[in-house]
Amino acid sequence: MASQQKIKEYQEYVQKNSPKTNLPLQMAKAFVMGGLICCIGQFIVNVAGSRFGIDKETAASWCSMLLILLSAVLTGFNLYGGLVKWGGAGALVPITGFANSVVASAIEYKTEGQVFGIGCKIFTIAGPVILYGIFTSWVLGLIYWGGKMFGIV
Repeated sequence: MASQQKIKEYQEYVQKNSPKTNLPLQMAKAFVMGGLICCIGQFIVNVAGSRFGIDKETAASWCSMLLILLSAVLTGFNLYGGLVKWGGAGALVPITGFANSVVASAIEYKTEGQVFGIGCKIFTIAGPVILYGIFTSWVLGLIYWGGKMFGIV
């Protein structure tokens, strides 16, 4: 009986101290933030194509590079965290969120020096993504090659 009472007290404690979130509001904010990032990206692609006569593929590359740069600069000025706090997954999921993660880990360890701080810690986030990206592409390449060999693909 005493353990049941402790469990009930603990559940009340957790309920009382857990942050209260409004899921529909958080989802709407994420939608708006992600949409805003996408609109900025589309604006870059449109301007690159219409103003500068760049083909769509090159314009898309410029868009990715500029969004990464914008995210890195905003992270450096400690502004991207506010966007993430407001927009949640809408700011974390796109390529800008990945750039924010990489830059933030480098900034966090800059006091340890160029090599052991920034140089080593910048790959805290990027390393696993690169590793599993390469590994997954290798496995999918083998599957595709096997499919070609057996006439499936």
